[in-house]
Amino acid sequence: MPGGTPLVEAIVREEWKQFQDVNNEGGRAACQGNWPVFHQMRLSQFLTWPEDLKSSYLADLRGAAAEGRNLLTEKYARMMASTDPTYYRERLEPFLPAIGEARTAQQERIIARQVAWAADFAARYPRLGAGMRRLRTSDDTRDATSFETYLRGELGTYSQHTLDLYDAMIDDCERLGRNLTELTIYNTVLLGGFASLDEAEHAQPAA
Repeated sequence: MPGGTPLVEAIVREEWKQFQDVNNEGGRAACQGNWPVFHQMRLSQFLTWPEDLKSSYLADLRGAAAEGRNLLTEKYARMMASTDPTYYRERLEPFLPAIGEARTAQQERIIARQVAWAADFAARYPRLGAGMRRLRTSDDTRDATSFETYLRGELGTYSQHTLDLYDAMIDDCERLGRNLTELTIYNTVLLGGFASLDEAEHAQPAA
């Protein structure tokens, strides 16, 4: 079973701390009180990252906190560009760091690769895939945020240095034939007590 190194645990703890201060329009969300699930899901992601990327992102989180910024608040705010565009445009966008054209293009290249990986994984593991977020921004509603929109919000909080390291990781995965969604969910199912993706897939209820 994968375990969190001190660096990974520090990232998850810092995210959790900032997550507690995210203000939701409808009040505090239930997931803000569910540390075990938060820990499992975030640990699964960060365990796939190389050390330099993890160190850079932790520096982003701590640097933002020192400046009075909350990267988790910014992440969820950016998602609302799709899920509630009027509110985003009028109430949130003016207070978020601007993202230029070159940065946007870089993020969208990354997103396109990851959406393709997620679609491939869901096709091969349909029962596990059924438990994933909706895939594309076109499927967003005010109450349901897609994988694509979530990723766009998350990438938008990274420093340029962190994003460049993340971009390099995506390049490495593509070069080596690795699917980042599969690697992440593999960690998730191991942390959930399964021995393999196949075992976890067969344990899910049929659609």
